[in-house]
Amino acid sequence: MSARPPVVLAYGVGVDSTALLVELVDRGQPPDLILTADTGVEKPATYAYLDVIGPWIAAHGIRHEVVRYQPKRFKHWPPYYSLLEMCLTNATLPSKSMGGSSCSLKYKKAPQDAFLSTWQPAIDAWARGQRVVRLIGYDAGPRDTMRANHALSINDPLYDCQYPLREWGWDRDACIRRIEAEGLPVPPKSACWLCIANQPGEIRELPTWCLRLIVLVEARAAPRLHTVEGLWRRSTRARPGRMTDFIRHESLLPADEIDRIERNAPLDLIRFQDVAAGVPVDERPTMREWLERFNAGLQPIALAA
Repeated sequence: MSARPPVVLAYGVGVDSTALLVELVDRGQPPDLILTADTGVEKPATYAYLDVIGPWIAAHGIRHEVVRYQPKRFKHWPPYYSLLEMCLTNATLPSKSMGGSSCSLKYKKAPQDAFLSTWQPAIDAWARGQRVVRLIGYDAGPRDTMRANHALSINDPLYDCQYPLREWGWDRDACIRRIEAEGLPVPPKSACWLCIANQPGEIRELPTWCLRLIVLVEARAAPRLHTVEGLWRRSTRARPGRMTDFIRHESLLPADEIDRIERNAPLDLIRFQDVAAGVPVDERPTMREWLERFNAGLQPIALAA
């Protein structure tokens, strides 16, 4: 008898995927592998929840890997390793704010695919002519129905994507009840803190350092924006197109601090990039180093021209 194909759970650390994981284990059908893609800009509460669910996963003997996108070429220097760093390096916004979806493909799907391309059970399954079973936590609610219908229209020769929550008829409320029944805290909404999907109330809940970086991202991208206003794309009755304007209007940051970031930080960053480009490749500082100083309220890294 041929071996069964391996089963991988795409775990986004949100309500749906957590409920799916808990129920699979309870049914005696744990996945062979759990993969979490870290974009580098997940909400702080999401990273904190990994510390909660990690021990639970380990206690049930399931392998869990956190994977990240590893760029091979850089259009602009310095090197970047997260969605935030990419936006700042290239003076742009996440793809979703520009009307696309490549940020999810690049920072979530691609690193999982890269890991699986080296995972022996997947390699063996493909050699047998099988597809790896990829479990995705889309629930039976209307929003996820649209996402699932789109995903089902894509024929992937390597992966058999399945949506157990939809087969069970579970909506988000059912997922919450299942997590609570397990005795686990319910995870926060899983989303990048600079994602267009964030509602005004979610921006209000962000820590100050996230708000400062949102201002920085929009200020850095502003000279190149022609069809959108900012991270929320365009203004509506409910919210402005720029998250910075919302932050200012709600007094989530002092006005003078917003002004200072908009006035000084993009120029400092451009200077940093220009100088870094002249440093030997193996000695060039990374965007992460610049960000560490920005977050600490320090002056940019001093580099010799």
